[in-house]
Amino acid sequence: MSLGGGNFTFQNKVVPGAYINVVSAASVSTEAQERGYTAMALPLNWGADDKIITITAEDFLKNSRKILGYAYTADGMKGLRDLFRNATVLYLYKLTSGGEKASCDLAEAVCCGTRGNDLKIVVTANVDISGAYNVSTYLETTLVDEQTVTEMSELVANDYVAFKADAILTETAGMNLTGGTNGTVDGASHQAFLDKIESFTNVNAIGAVTTDETVKSLYAAFTKRLRDNVGVKFQTVLYKSPSDFEGIVNEKNKALNIGEDESEAALVYWTTGVIASCAVNASNTNKIYDGEYEVEATFTQTELEQAIKAGEFTLHQVGSDIRVLKDINSLVTTTADKGEIFKSNQTIRVVDQIATDIARIFNTKYLGVTPNDADGRTGLWNDIVNHHQNLLRIRAIENFSSKDVTVEQGETKQSVVVTDNITVVNAMEQLYMTVTVS
Repeated sequence: MSLGGGNFTFQNKVVPGAYINVVSAASVSTEAQERGYTAMALPLNWGADDKIITITAEDFLKNSRKILGYAYTADGMKGLRDLFRNATVLYLYKLTSGGEKASCDLAEAVCCGTRGNDLKIVVTANVDISGAYNVSTYLETTLVDEQTVTEMSELVANDYVAFKADAILTETAGMNLTGGTNGTVDGASHQAFLDKIESFTNVNAIGAVTTDETVKSLYAAFTKRLRDNVGVKFQTVLYKSPSDFEGIVNEKNKALNIGEDESEAALVYWTTGVIASCAVNASNTNKIYDGEYEVEATFTQTELEQAIKAGEFTLHQVGSDIRVLKDINSLVTTTADKGEIFKSNQTIRVVDQIATDIARIFNTKYLGVTPNDADGRTGLWNDIVNHHQNLLRIRAIENFSSKDVTVEQGETKQSVVVTDNITVVNAMEQLYMTVTVS
């Protein structure tokens, strides 16, 4: 990261940036940009190699075949359909980069992967132009590109193949591309994704659809490092990962009746979408699961209580619906700095929003620009107060007063110290009612 950030114990930081501690209030019970951005690394049969692919919900709906090699309605797209029921943007990395590209005498696939073996080149004489040929590219039986040329050098690469300029252009009823393979999925490929996604500071949730304990530990360590040491605030959704950390959402439920290439951790897709997209003044508690997987969701009341105590994000059966039991993260152990309220994902969304927004304001408007005098510190104070008043207006925080924020000079001429007291609002979850009958 180009700017410093994260938590601080002493005012001894070297790298310029915003260092923000978010801790519980002393009273224990009352401590304290647009969402929907997700990131995932998946074993794909098609897709750009060794880079982050940005896919919007509209892209996925309209251009899934071009980007991922399969139509939006294909069985293999089920997990991403679950994700995009709530997510607005996906930063996707192809774990299987590093395989072989399919090819034939006329063309080579633009990326590696087994899906390239479903490509075919058909060359026919053009009936209207003497000496010209129609060169058609098919993905299975779907025509995805057609060009009319007189020689190979005139052909332009399309979304699926790059043509070989030195090949001989001749009629063929169908020349299949072969030899396409997927790269190996291992810890190194997941690390490559994490290295690339680290600079994407607008991600709200990362999802890892895996049952591998080593890989899950890798994601958990990455999340903790970025949240605590770098100051990048997001949550990561992992399957059956009791991480005891507010940055990790521990998805409890198993996906049932899954296909050969699907994972029992597939509910991570949907959960990642809802964690990323939920507004700072809202909760996922009681949200209906509207995805396509069959969910293992039959639990006793005791098991549900145990799941909450264990920090498990749980889907459960309510009549004919599958609903979120409680919008919580994996935090179990509370401390003076992180009290009971930090188990709530709604709380984490609010404090993450504050940390991210104030860091952005400071880094873009004040860092290296504004003098550290009384007027400069008053300007920063005004911006923080105005930001919090917007949160107050949408009922994400409550009981806020401008007196709750102070901005003072730090121990050096270059540093400022902000003290900020907030009370986070959470959605109603329990009703205790006494009815007196006379």
